[in-house]
Amino acid sequence: MSGSALVFPVGMDQYAIPAGLVREVVTNVRPTRLPTAPDVLIGVFNLRGEVVPMFDTAAMLGFGMLQGADVAIVVTLQAGPAGFMVGALPSIHMLGQSIGPSELRGTLGTYDSRDGIAVLLDVEQLILPHTNLTMAHSHDSVSVQ
Repeated sequence: MSGSALVFPVGMDQYAIPAGLVREVVTNVRPTRLPTAPDVLIGVFNLRGEVVPMFDTAAMLGFGMLQGADVAIVVTLQAGPAGFMVGALPSIHMLGQSIGPSELRGTLGTYDSRDGIAVLLDVEQLILPHTNLTMAHSHDSVSVQ
């Protein structure tokens, strides 16, 4: 897959989401926490009247939890919209050639990027173990701000 992607840092590495899946980037996100949700589900937030689940991208990749992040990449998935919390505003890059596979679950491989190497996320696969959780919490009666 070479093409346009949103590239963002998670820890010391760069990750990417195909631009065609991205609905929008939202800043200053303050999700409402859900007390029974696992660590990967930060909470839900209100996006113009739509309740959107917010996932911690670092936790989903097995890197611990992001601290102090308030930027979300909202993607459109088969299960509905989902927000992926990232460490900084993403930038749009044209990914070059694949330079190899990635060992991480929910990834499609490593690619040449303008600033080095980016690991391309397969957001459907990354969120798959949490799909029932996503839909259940998105439809809960929760007051979100």
